[in-house]
Amino acid sequence: MTKDNPLQIIDQKKTLPSWLHRKLPNKEQYSVTDNLINEKMLSTVCEEAKCPNRFECYSKKTATFLLLGSICTRACGFCEIGFSKAPPALDPCEGKKVAESVKTLGLKHAVLTQVARDDLNDGGASSIVDTIREIRKMNPNTTIEVLTSDFHGNIDALEMILNEKPEIFNYNLETVRRLTPRVRHKATYDRTLFILKHAKKMLPNSFIKSGIMLGLGEDDEEIKQALKDLQSLGVNIVTMGQYMRPSRKKLVVKEYVTPEKFMFWKTTGEKIGIPYVYSGPYVRSSYNASAVFEDLKKKHSTCK
Repeated sequence: MTKDNPLQIIDQKKTLPSWLHRKLPNKEQYSVTDNLINEKMLSTVCEEAKCPNRFECYSKKTATFLLLGSICTRACGFCEIGFSKAPPALDPCEGKKVAESVKTLGLKHAVLTQVARDDLNDGGASSIVDTIREIRKMNPNTTIEVLTSDFHGNIDALEMILNEKPEIFNYNLETVRRLTPRVRHKATYDRTLFILKHAKKMLPNSFIKSGIMLGLGEDDEEIKQALKDLQSLGVNIVTMGQYMRPSRKKLVVKEYVTPEKFMFWKTTGEKIGIPYVYSGPYVRSSYNASAVFEDLKKKHSTCK
């Protein structure tokens, strides 16, 4: 396969490599989280995006809340979340429901993400702000991590979120520069870098986070350049994980990256100067987010 055709179809019947085989977690504990999400009629990226870590995370009584509904106005090549140019109206009680769920689950660190809502003037930013405030009102000791869209370049909408000063602001690079137009529907590589740079400027006391998927046809030099680009902006945390095709409608997997290669990228990223690189086949943006946050706080404190 050449660089001119990075998304060439590979044999989808190929057996997954041994390092991607996993045991199912505790079913009873999983049901506690699953039942709560259903009872509150909330969405999670774990379920809507068919995340392979959903059973593990639910069994630990944690989930990544998907705000603004479960229907996205974009159709990115890697993402299985439902698509419509005219999604349903927002739930005015979403913020309160999420806050109540955070309390019931006893979350010390709440992770919020969103569907892109390009149909709304502010991209849904005001609703996200409401959710953040509801969580803090009901759970004053809970830290908050927010993974946003690019709000289609609306800087005022972005700043609405940043003004709430989440402990972690996350916006994913997703892939290398060359593959971005095919992997992401509307977001651009340079706009992503701008958002991360602006977030770092506005939130000097928060951690800035971004993530990259591997296995889409990128090469080592492109990955290294992406890591250098993120480091140059002062990004504190970079997650790196294996792209897993959620359905036959989505981009195919070019390569299953070995655990050893993921460890290589962790070492490389930290040598480049990124304070914390969380890298592994099953790593996702919000995977073990609370533990990553605690580890980085300790590391940050030690370095002072």
